[in-house]
Amino acid sequence: MSKRRKNQRAEAAPRREKIRDVFVPRPFEGLADEPEWIALRELVPAASAPLRLTPDLVEEYGDRPVTLATVLPMAAPAMTKPDGRVFIGLQRHQQSGDVSRDLAEALLCALRTEPGGAVTVPPLPGPGRRLQDILVDGPLDITMHDGFDFWLDPGAADDPTVQASLERANAAIYPTVKLAAARAAYWCQVPEKAHVRWVLGDDEDAALDTLSRLSAAGSLTLGEGTKFAGMFRAHGRLAPVWDLPEDVPAAEWEEPVAAFAKRYADVLAEKEPLDAAGRRARQGLLGRQLTLR
Repeated sequence: MSKRRKNQRAEAAPRREKIRDVFVPRPFEGLADEPEWIALRELVPAASAPLRLTPDLVEEYGDRPVTLATVLPMAAPAMTKPDGRVFIGLQRHQQSGDVSRDLAEALLCALRTEPGGAVTVPPLPGPGRRLQDILVDGPLDITMHDGFDFWLDPGAADDPTVQASLERANAAIYPTVKLAAARAAYWCQVPEKAHVRWVLGDDEDAALDTLSRLSAAGSLTLGEGTKFAGMFRAHGRLAPVWDLPEDVPAAEWEEPVAAFAKRYADVLAEKEPLDAAGRRARQGLLGRQLTLR
């Protein structure tokens, strides 16, 4: 092919618009239940919560029921049901630097899709509305599930292939219980031990200083047989983790977690700078950061 023809073909081909990604460190900032959004995305295997669309979206697409799910089949970003219901998945494969924008675009794509149709979602949505713009905000009404049966329509599990796939997905779930003692606190059982993991709703520096004061005072555990394992950062918030005896059921940890939550709240109110012991404890905590999984 001549150089001239190559140039002509290049000129004729439309240029693909380059989408610039943006990193948002606190994608759920401004939502009433920010710590729970983080917990459902990072900690909880199987849970769901209903969402309410803003009036303009209800007027445009109808009052279609929308359900937030921790994860959907094949970690899909969204799916629609033949009766018009919409599901969006918090835990998904492709994502940009703004989780809120990703989730909002997945929901909007699902609303534009005919009920029962496959939802196509771009990997980089570009600028646009975020969750904070398209949802009626409020506390999440979370339902915990022992498995992923909530994905399925009545009778779908009668299909042996679907049943086998569901059993594989369910086998990967660690038992997880939402604790009433503190918002965004969850007990889970893993091989040979159990954990309490709690997403704190406070500024990272204030939360870290508070944990440091508690550590310096020797009151960072949940009681006998427990160990403060460390903490991780997720979406601009801290989440401390405790190791627990594996044979003590979740309900037995409500009182210790409530007592710790009170100690935490009391110490959080202290505003003076950390003393020497507190600074040493802070450095120790920074060295005990954990990975999410």
